[in-house]
Amino acid sequence: MSEEFIRLEKIKKEFTGVKALKGVDLKINCGEIHCLAGENGCGKSTLIKVISGAHEPTSGTIYINGEKVSHLNPIASIHKGIQVIYQDFAVFPNLSVAENIAMNNNLLNAKKKMNWKEAKQLAYKAMALVGAEIDPDVLVERLSISNKQMVAISRAIINDAKLLILDEPTTALTAREVDLLNKTLINLKEKGMAIVIVNHKLDEIFEIADRLTILRNGENVATGLIEEFDRKKFIHYMTGREIIDSVYTPNLEKSEILKINELTLDGYFKNVSFSLNKGDVLGITGLLGSGRSEIGDTLFGITPASSGEIILNNKPITIKSISDAVNQGIGYVPEDRLTQGLFLTRSISDNTVAASLKEYMIKGKLDLQKIEEVTNFWIKKIGCVASSSKAAIRTLSGGNAQKMVIAKWLNTNPQLLILNGPTVGVDVGSKSDIHEILHNLAKEGMGIIIISDDLNELYYNCNKIIIMSNGISSGLLNTADYSEDEISKKIKEAATEENNE
Repeated sequence: MSEEFIRLEKIKKEFTGVKALKGVDLKINCGEIHCLAGENGCGKSTLIKVISGAHEPTSGTIYINGEKVSHLNPIASIHKGIQVIYQDFAVFPNLSVAENIAMNNNLLNAKKKMNWKEAKQLAYKAMALVGAEIDPDVLVERLSISNKQMVAISRAIINDAKLLILDEPTTALTAREVDLLNKTLINLKEKGMAIVIVNHKLDEIFEIADRLTILRNGENVATGLIEEFDRKKFIHYMTGREIIDSVYTPNLEKSEILKINELTLDGYFKNVSFSLNKGDVLGITGLLGSGRSEIGDTLFGITPASSGEIILNNKPITIKSISDAVNQGIGYVPEDRLTQGLFLTRSISDNTVAASLKEYMIKGKLDLQKIEEVTNFWIKKIGCVASSSKAAIRTLSGGNAQKMVIAKWLNTNPQLLILNGPTVGVDVGSKSDIHEILHNLAKEGMGIIIISDDLNELYYNCNKIIIMSNGISSGLLNTADYSEDEISKKIKEAATEENNE
């Protein structure tokens, strides 16, 4: 039996009357990977901040190495071997790899000057522990997301870390990078480190976790060995409801919404052709850089095509700009909703009408009452949980924010809606809601294209899939003709072929 590193008993945390944690128990052992799961707003982030010393619990007890700990603060937490890596990694882009890795060590030892030789030695030592091979002199801003994460992990573990907590570590990683991260974490686990991963991606959890704890509404509703859970049980504990995976089978009509003939964007993809009928939901997948995202960018006018033909509802169209695409009835939900899809400091209503403002202008002034009415309509229609249409959109959970990005484009009454990574960073309940919204839109006659590297999402929600590799399309695959494993195999074969070239 593994030795216990940290134990939390009956942890409660209140914020001006709001009960974020309601008596949570949690035990993390040395030499294990423990997944902490739950929908957005369930208390995961608050619990992490309690462990890291950023929040002092309202009540409850914390034991580290069997000893009761009082008034845990961030510095004391680090000294006890606890390190947290958040989604943004908190690296310094304008500093070198060595400087970033040595930063925590310098702070802990109150060093006022950087010893460059010592920093490089420390960087090499830390990277060797995680199997990373990165030039210590290169600026972090020049690294891939995966390598930035490796720098953050190297920095975290170099100071005799006993517990490593990673908050949504795979959100921006490709499938190949996730595999590399998993190998690194398994290696650290085998050296005796306790690891907590905050995640709600089922496939990734079952791939790497030894034990699982699920929070809901500030309480832990389930904990146990990963073998004690299956997909159905996991989803039930996460959401409190039954969500059944079923392959999307549309009532297809012969009426063609979209036809693409030999579409090319020089340097990204070449001679891509496909068609989309009413009722179709088309999935486009492939490795990052395969051309999958660029197809969406081209159809929306972000990067106009070099050549090829686009026919929308039997009418050839030219798209040279975003305004061309919007005027032709095309909506685009981008991959990064925070920087590309939303105005975070603005209200929900401002975001809802951002793509259709001219519809609300009367003699040079905005019709605020009409904006309020249409926002409330979409909040209800799309199932967004919000306190008010006037609340800043940044106050919404990831799933609800994504629903409002979709609502923004639905408010333009599009004929074609393209979604790039529509459920990235979204919990399983909201994910199911979004998929149902897309199915209903397709059945009502709207063209739907989903760009994603989430095979489960594609297989169960698209009746056609295109696999991109080195800018070349595989041609259309009908999901009804293949099992999920068969399509997974085809995607891996395309990825292997791309990596070998």
